[in-house]
Amino acid sequence: MTFRAPVSEYEFLLNTVIGFEQIAQTDRFSEASRELVTAILTEAGKLCDEVMAPLQRAGDVQPAALENGVVRTSPGFGKGFTAIAEGGWIGMSAAPEQGGMGLPMTLTAAVNEMMSGACLSLQLAPLMSQGQIEALEHHASDALKQMYLPKLISGEWTGTMNLTEPQAGSDVGALSSKAEANGDGSYAVTGQKIYISWGDNDFAENVCHLVLARLPDGVPGTKGISLFLVPKFLPNEDGTLGAANTLGVVSLEHKMGLHGSPTCVMQFDGAKGWLVGPEHGGMAAMFTMMNNARLGVGGQGVGVSEAAYQQALSYALERKQGKTPSGFIADHADVRRMLMEMKADTYAARAILLACAHATDMQTATGAADWKARAAFLTPIAKAFGTETGIRVADLGIQVHGGMGFIEESGAAQFLRDVRVTSIYEGTNGIQAMDLVARKMMDGGDMAHRIIDEIEAQAEGARATHPNMGEAVWQACESLRETTEWLVEQDDLQDRFAGAVPYLRAFARVLGGHYHLSAAIADKGGPREKLARFYIKRMLPEHSGLLTHVQEGAAGTMALTLEELAG
Repeated sequence: MTFRAPVSEYEFLLNTVIGFEQIAQTDRFSEASRELVTAILTEAGKLCDEVMAPLQRAGDVQPAALENGVVRTSPGFGKGFTAIAEGGWIGMSAAPEQGGMGLPMTLTAAVNEMMSGACLSLQLAPLMSQGQIEALEHHASDALKQMYLPKLISGEWTGTMNLTEPQAGSDVGALSSKAEANGDGSYAVTGQKIYISWGDNDFAENVCHLVLARLPDGVPGTKGISLFLVPKFLPNEDGTLGAANTLGVVSLEHKMGLHGSPTCVMQFDGAKGWLVGPEHGGMAAMFTMMNNARLGVGGQGVGVSEAAYQQALSYALERKQGKTPSGFIADHADVRRMLMEMKADTYAARAILLACAHATDMQTATGAADWKARAAFLTPIAKAFGTETGIRVADLGIQVHGGMGFIEESGAAQFLRDVRVTSIYEGTNGIQAMDLVARKMMDGGDMAHRIIDEIEAQAEGARATHPNMGEAVWQACESLRETTEWLVEQDDLQDRFAGAVPYLRAFARVLGGHYHLSAAIADKGGPREKLARFYIKRMLPEHSGLLTHVQEGAAGTMALTLEELAG
């Protein structure tokens, strides 16, 4: 099975459904013409198909290893990363002043997703650098920008983010890493960090760590945390590399998947670093990187979903079993159901991802508060639904393979093992859902209602040409509106949190119906209309049960005591 980047699918979504021309009409992104978009997607697709996809299996069976304190990466990964860097793909959305392309995040999201489908373990390396680039662009001093950004954008140096500690996971404020001023503008950073993706490698000249730590006068909790840039090798004033810093990789985690991506335990022993942003302002700076990463992680889920679907379809078109019109299992009704669900959900998750990226670009281009609020609202949905789709589609892919799906040599299981962590890192999907129903509802549900109004208006207009589908989406919107109204009326956050995950999924289901309906309108009588009908009539109805769950509040969820749970 050979992966093929879904270039035409992205062209359809950008040009017909998401409205990329709105981005191209802004002064900021006026050079992003349709011709340029096609050229970029085509070239990125070639990189994915010809360079990255062949590395997928090697990264799994020949994992990264720690040898004498140095991480040795999987065969071919160094050349693969070099190809990514030389193509300029790391700095797609970075500032041109420092060597970036200055392209819309929507295009970066598309390319990152295709790379994720080709080889997720390797794609994580440029994704980490991209997040660090954005954090430095927004929060670092001019001196730090001039020293680090050109090297990160070119791929000569790579970037990481260091948040988690053994006792401080989702509760970042519990971290114990400390930093003390050296008296020369630098700081000595001490502490241990875990789960550091691509914490080291053997192909970049330098590895630059963004590290959260607490200054001596930092108050407890997140308000006392600062952010520091701590390089593996200390750069000289001219950018050449000097002495090794006092940091290192303690060990590599033994993981369920993503074997080609080294996940490091990092130790900092008075390592020299420089403050990024103001003192005690580390969380604001780090969230810039994390929000970038959350969009990227949602794309990782969609990318793996695409790859798992492609492999399952290929197998179903080759495997003979039982009596079917074609002789292949793809003509069994239940196998066809699974393939249709895989394809329909991949489309829905991809459309939501691009809609979120579109809002981010419009906020960047216009500075409008409405676009910023829209991007913020869609981010947890794009991350959570994208990753859940990746997991579910990869699981269905194994099922399509039958017994062969349980055999590692088929490659089907690797997709599930690799993608499973995406619902956990960069903020668990439960935390994404809690953020959606709490912080993102601080406007009284205004942005949620605006999006619902837009979907409902489209569904109302579609009743003339697609009466059944238009009516189904319209009714789903009304149910979602009622539950949203109920949510914002709940003063006890536990009542919101108990139904947060089903609410997010229901919102994603309705958004998926909206984007499938757009495809049906654009492709009347064609395959996209048929796929939309399948989604809207068979998958969209899931929202009803989910919303019923939401309005039950916390009482039933918290009914059993801890003793009764253990009984």
